[in-house]
Amino acid sequence: MYLERKIDKFLSDWKKNNDRKPLIVKGPRQIGKTESIKRFAQNNYKSIIEINFVTSEKYKMITSDGYDTDSIIKNISLINPSNKFIPNETVIFFDEIQEFPDIATSLKFFNIDGRFDVICSGSLLGINYKRIESNSVGYKTDYNMYSLDFEEFLWAKGYNNDVINEMLKAMLELKPFSELQHTIFSSLFLDYCVLGGMPAVVKEYIKNKTFEGTLEIQRQLIADYQEDIRKYAVGLDQTRITNVFNSIPVQLAKENKKFQLSKIEKGARFKDYRGCIEWLQDAGMIHMCYCLNNPELPLKGNYDPNKFKIYFCDTGLFVALLDDEAQEDLRANKNLSVYKGALYESIVGEALVKSGYGLYYYKKDNGTLEQDFFVRTSNSLIPLEVKSTNNRSKSLSALVSNEKYSDIEYGIKLCAGNIGFSNDLYTFPYYCTFLLKRYLQEKNK
Repeated sequence: MYLERKIDKFLSDWKKNNDRKPLIVKGPRQIGKTESIKRFAQNNYKSIIEINFVTSEKYKMITSDGYDTDSIIKNISLINPSNKFIPNETVIFFDEIQEFPDIATSLKFFNIDGRFDVICSGSLLGINYKRIESNSVGYKTDYNMYSLDFEEFLWAKGYNNDVINEMLKAMLELKPFSELQHTIFSSLFLDYCVLGGMPAVVKEYIKNKTFEGTLEIQRQLIADYQEDIRKYAVGLDQTRITNVFNSIPVQLAKENKKFQLSKIEKGARFKDYRGCIEWLQDAGMIHMCYCLNNPELPLKGNYDPNKFKIYFCDTGLFVALLDDEAQEDLRANKNLSVYKGALYESIVGEALVKSGYGLYYYKKDNGTLEQDFFVRTSNSLIPLEVKSTNNRSKSLSALVSNEKYSDIEYGIKLCAGNIGFSNDLYTFPYYCTFLLKRYLQEKNK
């Protein structure tokens, strides 16, 4: 079973570009990078040269005679003479390049040569990416891939783009969804919250039409992530990195979701953990949400790097780390209990990252003013509030109504309710979050 992904269109457009450069697909492990690339290659090339630097370490010797195209092709052919290099009909797929970042030096030569297309991929790329970047700057294209977002999940469930376009149209026209639409989309979204977007988990759910078997897959994925920490965290405290990773659900369940080292280790010092947190971020395992100094533009440079929240790269993994009782209740009764606010905040943060946004929040020192997220348009700052209930949004109203915050014209509340608008506050259901960027682009035309 192949799940349609957004990278499919990107790869197709990349292939159509006559000036295309070697492509590097970045993203955490087991999100479907290799599967999507191989499917694209099979449908578009007469010859596919696939080299995996984990399973075939001997290919790390292909640069021994230099990084130019002819030398590398010669050495690949020496290892496997059955490979056919057909000009303009061949793609070379270097997989797991985090194991051999030196191959990035060759991208310049492949780009200048122009006879063969090159695609590189690998998990934990961020760990070695500075080295890869320095070896290939100006001669490559990057693509960030994530686990499935809610739109891709809807595709997997059989919904087409007409349905998604109707959802966007309803947002733009501020037309509430029908009771049937709202019930179905809300139910699908809650399933997505529990499952997350890891392809293996979604495929099991689609196959069985239930949650059966999905928790076991999620927990194996978590075990694989923890194994990556043990394998790749060279020169860092592996135990500390693991402790940070495992503490995230507890931290998100707090009223104050700011990440606190004291919840991991008594007397912990920030300087001892900063590198551990950055390691997880570089590996694509977590997303960091930074506290703004002031709710105003610009966002970059206007935040405190020492105040942040941490979310998992995939909310399904967050759910899988909950205790057994919470797991059983959540899957059987869809009862979110104390994790309700944390779950929805996490899934909204994840959707924003997958839409291309950075994550920022605001909490006023010695005050009650607090806002979950912010996004921006070309000239406006838009506060987002994630509500586990559909009650009044005091902080959101305060930000919008206060003339002091001149960059803010209106706010958006995401909740379990339907579409609405009042007092410069737009209300959308959680399941519309993946459409926010498109909504804002259309709204501002």
